[in-house]
Amino acid sequence: MWAFDLALGGDAGQVTDFEEGAEEFDWGPDGERLVVAARDPTEAERAYLDDREEGGPVETERLQHKLDGVGYTDTVRTYLHVVDAATGAAERLDDAHGGGAFQELSGLQPDWGAGDRIAFTSCREERPDDTLVRDVFTIAPDGSGLRKLTDSELSANAPAWSPDGDRLAFLAGDPVNWCIPTQVYLYEDGEYASLTAGLDRTVARGGEPVWADAETVYCLFGDEARTRPMRVTADLDAAVGSGGGADHAAERVFEAQGDGRAMGALDLSADGERAAFVLSHPSEGRDVYGLDAADLVDAAEEPASLTRLSAVNAELTESYPMPEARRVEWDSDGTSVSGVVYHDPDVDLADGDHPLVVAVHGGPVSYDEPEFSFAHAALTSRGYVVLQPNYRGGSSYGREFAEALRGQWGTHEVTDIANGVASMVERGWADDERVFGYGFSYGGIAQGFLVTQEPELFAAAAPEHGIYDLRSAYGTDDSHVWMGNEYGLPWENPEAIDASSAITEAGNIETPLLVAAGGNDWRCPPGQSEQLYVAARKQGVDARLVLYEDEHHDIGTPDRAIHRLEELTAWYARHDPAVDDPAAADPHDREAE
Repeated sequence: MWAFDLALGGDAGQVTDFEEGAEEFDWGPDGERLVVAARDPTEAERAYLDDREEGGPVETERLQHKLDGVGYTDTVRTYLHVVDAATGAAERLDDAHGGGAFQELSGLQPDWGAGDRIAFTSCREERPDDTLVRDVFTIAPDGSGLRKLTDSELSANAPAWSPDGDRLAFLAGDPVNWCIPTQVYLYEDGEYASLTAGLDRTVARGGEPVWADAETVYCLFGDEARTRPMRVTADLDAAVGSGGGADHAAERVFEAQGDGRAMGALDLSADGERAAFVLSHPSEGRDVYGLDAADLVDAAEEPASLTRLSAVNAELTESYPMPEARRVEWDSDGTSVSGVVYHDPDVDLADGDHPLVVAVHGGPVSYDEPEFSFAHAALTSRGYVVLQPNYRGGSSYGREFAEALRGQWGTHEVTDIANGVASMVERGWADDERVFGYGFSYGGIAQGFLVTQEPELFAAAAPEHGIYDLRSAYGTDDSHVWMGNEYGLPWENPEAIDASSAITEAGNIETPLLVAAGGNDWRCPPGQSEQLYVAARKQGVDARLVLYEDEHHDIGTPDRAIHRLEELTAWYARHDPAVDDPAAADPHDREAE
């Protein structure tokens, strides 16, 4: 960990020197100490790590033996350390250590309050690798007085002390059913309760509780395919009395955000008078903005205090046409389903039939909303219209909507996406012979179901980093706890698991497939993509496999992101009946070069 002197300027100075590096930190209230999370191997563990660096074998007895982005796990504990900011001297807090199946990804999330206690999260269950339970703990800076605040019935994270350090807000979801909305909780005087149980909306991914004052917490929620701030009154008695009911639900604020842009982060100044947040707009970019905190609540139209503080992609957005976006809805078996449509600003959707790309979000407990995206711009600038369907099984529309796919993948989302395509065609916005698809993670999984159940829907599809055989994925991915929670064990519920595996219907594949995978993807292992690819090729279906050997469940570098977009656009052109010379659009075609 390094620190800058913001008053004097100059170069950063190194503060800590942990053997395994620092992972997380928070300043103490005096500004002279920090709490830092760092791994601390024993001598035997150090010897094993050294051997691994020299090419030694993986040796493990952990149930959670691998994690995406981490690799093979080990037994080294992560501890909190109190560090002198001036000298770097560190004292380990022996009772403040991590634990749990996803510890290496979640971290301890330390927060040092004004009451001089440090909050953090950990799992201390008997089988920590076999549960998603995570509890909130507090400890004194001298390592004494460890307290467990929650009762091992939640998956808790993001603790945040109130300004006076007497109360603690945190987020928590259900450790078994992730369709139950993540809620804002408050701990005070030995009790805790949800402040938002009656809202039936989930905290947005990346959302954290932010204290505005002693009585008010802000947090980002997913609300009908919008990431928007909500204002929550931090009143434990009212929450307990109402059971977190609707009369105590969060208040929707910042109406000036509108429907056409997404909020990606939120924070408040120390005095609570200014708000800083990230706004993502399809044509303007993704940037940091400032606002008077009072206008978060009161402004129905864009207030004068709203100030854009960055213009990260100004050169791009000012030089090229960025997409316009609009929200759409359609009926799907009696359910109203929504989506977002992107198109070039010079394209009149009603002019005629356009090539359509269906971009399916991952999760599935997630959602899409109008936002800035290089992929959208790359496609719309080439004449494509992009549809992002918010199918059943996603979040932001409440628990019932999210649970539609629980334990029955390959059902409602297929219907909703196919009906979304039909709606685009009926509106005259899309040519039904020029419909293409892509999707990453669960978006790739959904593509697998679409090409096996609706083989005539797409002219070409691109399932990316997906799972197509749940039975063989078990134990080779890092998600056995999630899978067990939703489906049970493969040997206990084989029928449902096979029914939710697209590979069992691979004989129906007719759609040309561009199958992509990450060689080090432990969330959706590359063998899954190889199975789908071989199944298509074995039947003579045109297919292409792209394997990024050193990538995880992501496309992590700009050159790889560009390569991915080149692959997608070339694949679509190759199978577009309206393209006379698809080879000219293929960056890998040697004759075209």
